[in-house]
Amino acid sequence: MREPEPEPEPDGDQQVLVQIRPTACLSLHLQNQLQTETESWLTFDPSMIHLTVHQCIMGTLTAHLTQSDEEEEAAAQREELSLEEAGPVSDVTGWLLWRLHGNSRGCMLLGVCGGVAFTAAFLLALAVLRGRGLCSQEAGPQQPGGGANRPLDGGAELYLGELREMMRRLLQDEDLLSTVSRVSRADHPPGSSEGTVLASEVLGRFRKLQMDHTWTESLFATLQVPDRSLTSSLHLVDSAGRVSEQIPLNPSDYCPYSATGNYTGGVVYAHYGRPEDFNWLRSVGVSAAGHLVVMRVGGGVSFAEKVRLAERNGGGGALIYPDPADLPQDPRRLGLNAHTAVSEHVHLGSGDPFTPGFPSFNLSRFPPIPSSGLPLIPALPITATVAAKLLSQLSGPPCPPSWRGRLPYVRCVLGPDFGSGRRVRLSVQNLMTPVLLNNIFSSLEGREPDQYVILGAQRDSLGPGAVKSGVGTAVLLELARTFTAMVKNGFSPRRSLLFVSWDAGDFGNVGATEWLEGYLSMLHLKAVAYFSLDQAIMGDDHLSASTSPLLVDLLDAAIRQVEHPKHAGQTIYSQAERDGGSWRIMKPLYLNSGAYSFTAFAGVPAMELRFTEDRPYPFLNTPLDTVPRLQEVLGGRLGVTGRSLAELVGEMVLRLVHDHILPLRITSYAQTVLQFSAHLNKHSAELQSRGVSPQWLFSARGDYSRAAETLQRAIDYSDLHDLNTARLYNTRIMKVEYYFLSQYVSAMETPFRHVIHGRGNHTLSALTEHLTLLTSDPGRFDENRFRRQLALFTWTLQGAANALNGDVWSIRHTHTYTHTNT
Repeated sequence: MREPEPEPEPDGDQQVLVQIRPTACLSLHLQNQLQTETESWLTFDPSMIHLTVHQCIMGTLTAHLTQSDEEEEAAAQREELSLEEAGPVSDVTGWLLWRLHGNSRGCMLLGVCGGVAFTAAFLLALAVLRGRGLCSQEAGPQQPGGGANRPLDGGAELYLGELREMMRRLLQDEDLLSTVSRVSRADHPPGSSEGTVLASEVLGRFRKLQMDHTWTESLFATLQVPDRSLTSSLHLVDSAGRVSEQIPLNPSDYCPYSATGNYTGGVVYAHYGRPEDFNWLRSVGVSAAGHLVVMRVGGGVSFAEKVRLAERNGGGGALIYPDPADLPQDPRRLGLNAHTAVSEHVHLGSGDPFTPGFPSFNLSRFPPIPSSGLPLIPALPITATVAAKLLSQLSGPPCPPSWRGRLPYVRCVLGPDFGSGRRVRLSVQNLMTPVLLNNIFSSLEGREPDQYVILGAQRDSLGPGAVKSGVGTAVLLELARTFTAMVKNGFSPRRSLLFVSWDAGDFGNVGATEWLEGYLSMLHLKAVAYFSLDQAIMGDDHLSASTSPLLVDLLDAAIRQVEHPKHAGQTIYSQAERDGGSWRIMKPLYLNSGAYSFTAFAGVPAMELRFTEDRPYPFLNTPLDTVPRLQEVLGGRLGVTGRSLAELVGEMVLRLVHDHILPLRITSYAQTVLQFSAHLNKHSAELQSRGVSPQWLFSARGDYSRAAETLQRAIDYSDLHDLNTARLYNTRIMKVEYYFLSQYVSAMETPFRHVIHGRGNHTLSALTEHLTLLTSDPGRFDENRFRRQLALFTWTLQGAANALNGDVWSIRHTHTYTHTNT
């Protein structure tokens, strides 16, 4: 999206080309003076107007008198004269007096020009009194990059570069460090006294900033907590079912939303609990059915996904532990100790699992409807010590080499047999309880107040949560303070800014999701983008960004502007290129991300940024997630790293609230579908032999690609200074993500309706997975199911193409209908 470069403005030492007529000359000088005035109002020198008018008169009269003498020879060549030809003003004045002696026409023209000069001075004075609003209308066209020219509206006359420098000056390291320390001084789960005090402090910080609006929204949500009267337990039992040994557990370790109850069985080791891990177990004849499944933390799979896959494969319970191979546990180095478990919720979804798809505003009016993402088997986090005790007694086929961990005294085998005919009894005792949650909001209104950029962070944590909630809250408050200060220093954002502190993030982003469910019908018309600040700093080596493809160009431009926190003098982009390429920064959105629901459920472009180390941060979701340990990981650079992260987010936010046209890559999804089309085309012959034609999908992809490119070209060649035109295009751009929410599945049964990022049979990933069965396992390929999946995805894509085309008369399709006589 490029526009012609604006012509450079003349500085004080340059002279301007005067063209054609005195009025044109004067108009050009006045326009130049107005533009100069817009850029440096406080340094305006009225004497420059006298000089400018004098120069106009001199140039005009010189041209007129010269043409009188040589009218027949070179009239056409005298129509443009520069002030440089006139020489110094004093010399030109003397020369004119000599030429005007006895020349009545020249005197008369001089008088006319004097009158014009008086009128010009009057008009300029009027412009001064009317203020900067009039001046800003004379600004040139804005570049897509956002920084070269000034915005249209009054009060927004600062360059993007000037705003960037202002933001850098205002960001502070000290506030970031002190806020992280304050937030993580103690455990602060939702509904606790410490959590309530922290919520009040965050609300007070927002109110102190005196933004345009600050408020809270409260709701009751169903959370799960450990039962204080009946604790969860793990026992070894003999063949008769008698308890032979109790394995000690920490009563505070639990997986929120686990099924409760008891289960007794053998033990199967399933590595990370990924689909390919269970497939490998089946391939060697080991079944998880009827047994407890032991899995390692990590592997790119959330706890909820691990438990769901164990359940689908017949497992009766799930035990999840941190292996030293994944999270360092060497007592001589900074790392997790062998007696600490990692806790995480196991609801395969987000929000209150008893109000799926609709908000928890009043539980008394809505009967609970359990989410399909709730597990049906009990799950419990265990320590490496407990895992070693269980796995060391297993017998069965050996593990593949890649499955071997670093548990001491453990010979890696798969199970399920346990030594001496013993088995393991798991008991999970948790309670569901309604908890009052508080989401806290504060906003800065823009000149287009109904379009807003949202920044949010989780506030709660089951443990101290230096990374889990402290860092995000600190960056959120610092950006709120910085942007408020910028507004007080003259910045007038085009679009509104909304800062939000979410509650119950540790339970599956409950506070954020319930808010999305309450405002779902309007967000795609108002929310430009969402930035999640959760867990933003786990190190300072590498940046990663889980993002919607629509925001990729925005991020790429931002990382070229911000210095790397660990490598002075290098931008994040240049350092990423040294580390193997900046493309490695971009990651797909994932289920437990704070940004996921915004895109997959609500259809709002979202991003979650994170600085990490080469090795994973070992203390996340544990009682050891404290500021001293985080500072030790960072080498004491928490403030510097937090500032870099805040500057990076601020850079992208500036673009979104500053530019005339939203800098989103609307053609990005065309490339995603093109890649799938190529994969589908490889199976085209076999599909057609089954009577399934992929041509409909190919046609829809082409329609979307053409519609996106046509819209982009229309934007590139439009007058973006026409407010109505710019707003019309922005409205269409904002809806692109929303168009990829399938209209053919229920939001209650399938809340993540996005066909690219969502979950369910309607998604591109499900379609791809099913397609691979054609070659890997043809017997499991279900032709009718595949037809339905293909139709759901294709219609959503075609609907997106139709919507991007605009009005119905702009859509051109040729459908072939086949009528069958019956």
